Amino acid sequence: MRALNTTASGGTVIKGTSAVNLSGCSLMDNSSNSSALTLNGGGTLSALSVNVVGNVSGTSNITNITTTLGINTGATPASDPYADSSYPSFSGCDKHNFSSKKTETINPGVYCGGMSLNAGAHVTLNPGVYYLDQGSLSVNGGATLSGTGVTLVFTSSTGNNYATASVNGGATINLTPPTNGSTAGIVFFGDRNMPVGTGFSFEGGASQVLGGALYLPRGAVSFAGGADTTTACTQLVADTITFSGNSNFAINCAGYGTKPIGSRLAKLVE
Repeated sequence: MRALNTTASGGTVIKGTSAVNLSGCSLMDNSSNSSALTLNGGGTLSALSVNVVGNVSGTSNITNITTTLGINTGATPASDPYADSSYPSFSGCDKHNFSSKKTETINPGVYCGGMSLNAGAHVTLNPGVYYLDQGSLSVNGGATLSGTGVTLVFTSSTGNNYATASVNGGATINLTPPTNGSTAGIVFFGDRNMPVGTGFSFEGGASQVLGGALYLPRGAVSFAGGADTTTACTQLVADTITFSGNSNFAINCAGYGTKPIGSRLAKLVE
């Protein structure tokens, strides 16, 4: 997991009593701020290692961090592992303001105005690249979104109103990325031109399974969820990350097409 904002107070935040478990992987926070990694209240963090360019907010909070390889402050900033990745160009609109509350299978293409999945929706994505041109991916409680070999690109053809994502509690998500091609290993791909701090919210809880990389290099990600990840692969790369509930990550990424981000690093990116 990698947080690459270089100056933020709270580049990585663990709120309240959130319990964050990074199974076999590490946290890398690139902020040089004295409060780069912030644990509020009784929040806890378990990881292979914790690597922070700046420092941890409140020395008393260090007792809430459990690691195998230690807590390293003053670390060297980490690079963006997907800096060379890109997605194919797109044009036009295949769907406008797509909305569903039924069982259906949809195809890759350009979804202008985003996607809204409501209670009762069971939407399966055929393999390929899905461009969300403005609007949002909204998956509400009681909705299911699944797909194998898919990349969702969050972008804007106008340079305004960049697409975002909101996965709400009670939603069921099960997505994995392509294993080859230009978006190999990436299940969510955020446009590098979107404003820094664009919000992405993943609050799906235990029914949220996102394989591969959530690559949102300009995104402010709020994350709460992750099912049993002892054999799963989830990489989170964002500008900043806030853990707002119990969260589980693992980095057994064989067969997912992801790029290595270091056995000691699980990172957030700017």
